[in-house]
Amino acid sequence: MDKFIVSARKYRPQTFDTVVGQAHITTTLKNAIKNQQLAHAFLFCGPRGVGKTTCARILAKTINCEKPSKDGEACDKCQSCTSFNDGASMNYFELDAASNNSVDNIRDLVDQVRFVPQTGKYKVYVIDEVHMLSSSAFNAFLKTLEEPPPYAIFILATTEKHKILPTILSRCQIFDFKRITTNDTVHHLEEICEKEEIKAEKAALQLIAQKSEGCMRDALSILDKIVSFTNGVLHYANTLEHLNILDADYYFRMLDYMQEQDLASAMLLYDDINRKGFEGDLVLNGMAEFIRNLLVCKDEKAAVLLEAVESFKHRYTETAKKVPAALLVSALNILNESEINYKSARNKRLHVELTLIKLCYLQQALELTADGGSIGKKKIAEAPLAFRAVPIRPFTQKQTGVDKSTNPGKTKEAKLIIETARVPASVPAQPVAAETPGTNPVSLQPKTRSGLSALDKIRKQYKGNGNNGNDTVNKPLEYDTLKKAWEEYIVQLKAARNPAAQPFQTALLRIKDTNSFEAVTANNIEQKFIEQERNALFHFLQQHLHNKQLQFSVLVEEKNEDRPSAEPTLTAKEQFQKMTELYPVIKELKDRLRLELDY
Repeated sequence: MDKFIVSARKYRPQTFDTVVGQAHITTTLKNAIKNQQLAHAFLFCGPRGVGKTTCARILAKTINCEKPSKDGEACDKCQSCTSFNDGASMNYFELDAASNNSVDNIRDLVDQVRFVPQTGKYKVYVIDEVHMLSSSAFNAFLKTLEEPPPYAIFILATTEKHKILPTILSRCQIFDFKRITTNDTVHHLEEICEKEEIKAEKAALQLIAQKSEGCMRDALSILDKIVSFTNGVLHYANTLEHLNILDADYYFRMLDYMQEQDLASAMLLYDDINRKGFEGDLVLNGMAEFIRNLLVCKDEKAAVLLEAVESFKHRYTETAKKVPAALLVSALNILNESEINYKSARNKRLHVELTLIKLCYLQQALELTADGGSIGKKKIAEAPLAFRAVPIRPFTQKQTGVDKSTNPGKTKEAKLIIETARVPASVPAQPVAAETPGTNPVSLQPKTRSGLSALDKIRKQYKGNGNNGNDTVNKPLEYDTLKKAWEEYIVQLKAARNPAAQPFQTALLRIKDTNSFEAVTANNIEQKFIEQERNALFHFLQQHLHNKQLQFSVLVEEKNEDRPSAEPTLTAKEQFQKMTELYPVIKELKDRLRLELDY
C-alpha cells in the first residue's frame, strides 16, 4: 500500500509555470534570472496558502540549475535539481522563524553565510514567518542582510508585512502575493480531479473555491476531505452537506416570504434550517451575502462581482430585477445590525426570529414611509399658521356729525390707514380654521376720529418724554455712589464664597461719562473673573444706581499705582505671631503647657 500524500504536497508546483494565480511575480523572477539581475534579498508577503514558500523553493532550485531553459525555468534533470527535489541540496537552507526567533538562531545563520558553496552558484536562505523574529534578532540580522556575500541570497516570507521593521523592508525587494481567484482555483481543482480520476461537478468545485477564500492550500485540503467522504464522487448536494453551507434555494424562498409578508412560512422555514444544525449567525451571514449578491446583480456592469455557483447566476439576475433596491438595502442594514448583536443576545433563536419578523414586515414599512398621503399630512402639521384675515368692507364716511373742513389732516390720515390695510382683490383670504360659534371674527375696521386723536396724544406724550416714556429719570453716575454699590456687590460675592471677590476688590474704577465707567484690572485672569459676573453685576448696578442706560467695560492695565492692594495672605506661623502680639496670654499658655506647634 502506497503512503498517502495530501494534494497540497503532492501537487505543489515545481516550476514557475505551474504556479497558480501569481503570474505577475513568476514573470518578474524569470526575467531577473535570465538577465542575471537577481537581488540579494527578497520579501514575499501575502495571505496564507497562495504560494510564497513554493515560489521561494522554485527560485532557489532555478538559480542553481546547471542547464536552465531559455524561459528561465529549471531543467529538473541535472544533479542540482535532482538533489533539490530529493531534499539533499547543500545550498538550500530553510528556517522557521516561528520556532527559531532568538538572537542565537540568527547568529548561527550568519555564521553559516561565511562559507562558500561547494557546488552551485548560490546559497539560498529562506526564513519563513519572518515577522515572528524578535527585535533584537532583526537588529542582529540587519548588517548581513544589507551587505551579504555575492553568493548568498535571502528570501523572507511572511503573512503580516506590517510587523516587520522598516529597516528590514528597505533592504529587500518586496513581492506582494494576491489571493487566488475563484476561477483559477476551480480550473486547478479540475486538473487535479482529472489526474486523480475523481468525478466532480463544477458546481461542487465552485463551492470549494468560494469556501477557501483565495487560499489554494485550503481548497486542496477541502477537496481531500470531501473525496474521502464521498468515495471519489463530488456532487453539489454532498459538498453542501460536508462544508456546512446552506443552499441558496433557502434564501430565495425566504426572500419570497419577505415580499409576500408571510411570517408563518418564514418562521417554519427557519425552523427547518435550525433542525438541520445550522447556527443562527450562519443563517444571518448567509442571508446578508445573498442580499449583497442581489444588489450586485441590479447593475449589469457590477454583475461580474457575483460570487455564486453558475447554476444560480441566472436566477440571481432574474430575481434582482423584480426586487426594489430600497428593500434590499434596508434588509441588508437589518441583517448587519442583527449579526453584530448576535453574540450578546442571550436567546439566539429568538434574536434570529425577531430579525425575520422585521424582514417580513419591511415591505409594509417602506410602503407607509413612501405613502404620499402621510407625507402630505406631516407637512401640513409642521407648516406655520397663516394670519386669519377677513375681507375688508369699503369705507364710506358719513356726513352726519363730521365736518371735513374742520380737521382735514385727520381725514387724510384715516384714508391713508384704510388704503394701507386694504387687501388686494387678486389674493383671496384663507382662514386657517372654521369660526367658533358665539365668537366674533377679528376684522380690520377703519379708525374713527376719536381713535386717531388718542393715537396723537400718545405720540405727543412719547415725543415729549425724554426717557422713552418711562417715569423714572436716569441719575448721572458719581464715583462715591458707584464705589459704594461696587463694595456691596463684593460683600455678596464673599458671602457666596465666589473666587471673583478678590479681582473685584483689586479692580480700579474710572468714570468715563454720566452713563458709563471702566473697571481696570491687573491681568487677564482678573478680567475673566469680572466678565463672568457681567450680567449679574449689570442688573445689580442698574438697580442701585437708578440708571437704566448704565454701561461699563473691563480693561487690563499693568500699572499698579492707584489700584487698592489686596489683603496679604498670612502663613500659619505668621498668623500665630500676630495673635501673640495682640493677645500675649496665648504665648504664655503655650509655654506653660509646653506645646509644640506644627507650622
